[in-house]
Amino acid sequence: MSAIMDARKNMQEAFTKKHGVKLGFMSAFMKASVQALKEQPVVNAAIDGNEMVYRDFIDISTAVSTPTGLVVPVIRNCQDMGFHHLEQALADLAKRARDGKITLEDMTGGTFTITNGGVFGSMMGTPIINLPQSAILGMHATKVRPVVVGGQILARPVMYVALTYDHRIIDGREAVLFLRKIKECIEEPNTILFDL
Repeated sequence: MSAIMDARKNMQEAFTKKHGVKLGFMSAFMKASVQALKEQPVVNAAIDGNEMVYRDFIDISTAVSTPTGLVVPVIRNCQDMGFHHLEQALADLAKRARDGKITLEDMTGGTFTITNGGVFGSMMGTPIINLPQSAILGMHATKVRPVVVGGQILARPVMYVALTYDHRIIDGREAVLFLRKIKECIEEPNTILFDL
């Protein structure tokens, strides 16, 4: 998480001043997921009856905490959004959720879900797929851990992520390649900045 944390810290003031919303980590994971879903489109697909349905759009459902529990509204067409669009959409959803103004329409039609149990202190878990979607990415708490960097053991902020997926449509190869792309994007933020 070092690189994305440093990038966020360096850009926070300018980003907030220009866009009127703080730069969080969820938008980075959403952008990374968009990149990974483009490379592994089966993770964005679904089973409809006896058919596999591939989509050319990415509508990400994201868990939002409310006073009465979690709701999972959808941000539509994430493949066309920049960081500020995602952060503005997230802020809007969070406000509407707190105010009890999320509608059933807001929570239907997602193609992939991201949930962040880390905000509640979760170190590892396996989230449940939001049917009829085929996969869900679980983010967890960032904790300082010993890692090897250039042959040295150093303390670095680490986040574990988990992908729960429907094995009827996604096999282990696609799931691991998807997670590897998320890792690459978060460890090297230029990957998502420049759509690489």
